[in-house]
Amino acid sequence: MVVLIDTNILLDFLKNRGLDGVFASKIIELCAKKTVSGFMAAHSISNAFYILRKDYSASERKEMLLNLCSIIDIVGIDRQKIISSLLNEDFSDFEDCLQMECAKRMNADYIVTRDLADFTNSPVPAILPDDFLKILG
Repeated sequence: MVVLIDTNILLDFLKNRGLDGVFASKIIELCAKKTVSGFMAAHSISNAFYILRKDYSASERKEMLLNLCSIIDIVGIDRQKIISSLLNEDFSDFEDCLQMECAKRMNADYIVTRDLADFTNSPVPAILPDDFLKILG
């Protein structure tokens, strides 16, 4: 199974956010074991680096993200994805549209996210982390 892991799930994992962090950790573990082919959009790394600045030093953030990059593959953002996202009238959030474009590129089965409403117009179905884990058994 191929999944694109949304930035909010990556942050749940990196910040160990309660129950959300537990679900995220299980998903990252499945990626590490290669039970699931997990991908993240390239811009998720820069977004996470910026968001985590209040909680961690630059060196800590770099180490965390390098470790994550050793587990989860990265889908690049290119001119075509950017233009397609800018022209897409079905998404009000540009960043979410980029996530969807990356998921499409990888022929993902799901986008794992806590923000289902942001992906209602996505050709790649969005799924909550706990629902995704239930599917995998």
